[in-house]
Amino acid sequence: MAKSFHYRVRKVHRYLGLILGIQFIFWTVGGIYFSWSNMDDIHGDLNRNPVPLIPAGQQFVSPSEVLLKLNTGAGVDSVKDIRLINILGRAFYQIHYLPGQASGINHAGHSDKMPFKVQLADALNGQLRGPLKESEAVEIARSAFRGNAGVAEVRLLNETSSHHEYRSNPLPAYAVSFKHPSASTVFVSAELGTVQKIRNKKWRIFDFMWMLHTMDYQGRDNFGNFLLRAFSVFGLITIFSGFILYYVSSGKRKKGVSL
Repeated sequence: MAKSFHYRVRKVHRYLGLILGIQFIFWTVGGIYFSWSNMDDIHGDLNRNPVPLIPAGQQFVSPSEVLLKLNTGAGVDSVKDIRLINILGRAFYQIHYLPGQASGINHAGHSDKMPFKVQLADALNGQLRGPLKESEAVEIARSAFRGNAGVAEVRLLNETSSHHEYRSNPLPAYAVSFKHPSASTVFVSAELGTVQKIRNKKWRIFDFMWMLHTMDYQGRDNFGNFLLRAFSVFGLITIFSGFILYYVSSGKRKKGVSL
């Protein structure tokens, strides 16, 4: 009976160890890469120029005037926030609002999934403007990217997959890639008028390692997926079965010595 129990535990330990061994390697290699990486370099901060400041001495129009113009056009139900941003050396209001058709929404329980829209308006004269043009997005990307590098490619993104390096970020956006050793791409939101992300080779390696670490092979960012939970439980079973085998083997050795 004892031999049969020992055999079953050893068999479970052996096969679980074989199945989990590869994933344990991924976890270990990923952990080493994460701990030895400079996160500022991963996020592209080392290749990013500081955002230019806006001089306080300028005469800005009141946001109320801008909202009045916006309300006579598309209609405004409510405002989430108004930000003052710099677009190519000029101050603009970035207005996040709910359109007039959203009057039936419960504003007290709003979330980021609500149909907020964005409007850019010149902060000096109050004129409304549309999304960025490609030439403007390229100029913004150039000013944001540190280093004397030429533009390799410009793409307008209207949708992204769950594995795209710009996933879950505001669209549409311009992806401006540079001829640089880091293979960096600057993503500029057309509607927001600002740089959202900078992705480079190190980030792409990090992202791949992160996918292996979280075992989220669909979206990469779900740290509570079923596969990861299952492997975590199997890992504990493997460890405890090893303890049991050690205990049983130690008992047998002691018994053999006493004989």
